[in-house]
Amino acid sequence: MEQEKIVSELTFKAVRSSGAGGQNVNKVASKVVLSFDLSTSKALSDDQKALLLTKIPTRFTSDNILILNCDEDRSQLKNKIIVIKRFLELIKTALVVPKVRKATKIPKSVIRKRLKDKKSLSEIKQSRRKPHF
Repeated sequence: MEQEKIVSELTFKAVRSSGAGGQNVNKVASKVVLSFDLSTSKALSDDQKALLLTKIPTRFTSDNILILNCDEDRSQLKNKIIVIKRFLELIKTALVVPKVRKATKIPKSVIRKRLKDKKSLSEIKQSRRKPHF
């Protein structure tokens, strides 16, 4: 995954933000909306695209577009930086392929120990019983 290539494919839109900022909120578009079209992306391989769609399907629209918002800061530039970091982190975590678990046999020594302990517990319980005549 090449970060520069992916970031160049992102589209940004500035929108008026709600929240702190006083009268400035009504005048300045500080909220940033990031959109990433997965189907037209050339930075990701087809396998990576399929992996993203299986790992985080709820994040994509029906047209395979990922949309992220950020209105944490009053500055449009800071919001843009924050939303890009969030996007890259989301993509990195989704593209991690988990290691395949290899099934292992139970060691013979463990089986022997379990049977030995079982037998000794059985003998202890046998000795507690009333004698059978």
